Amino acid sequence: MKLKIRKSNPDGVVRLESAGAIKDILINEDILHPRNESISLCFRGKNSSGIIDLTPAEVERIKLAVKNRLHLIKGVKAFRL
Repeated sequence: MKLKIRKSNPDGVVRLESAGAIKDILINEDILHPRNESISLCFRGKNSSGIIDLTPAEVERIKLAVKNRLHLIKGVKAFRL
């Protein structure tokens, strides 16, 4: 997985790039507040690690975007870093 992040600070915009493998996927359920559910993608690279939290609505939008373009993918290969 490759991450490309733009972050603004007082000096301007900083671009960060990192790569790593997804190590775990967590589904955080909240019985009392179902709108606060989230899906966490935990990743770890050589010099970086982190967690990306997604709401169910964001996952649905990603799923629809990938579904509409899935015919463009000819094959998938996994590369280890």
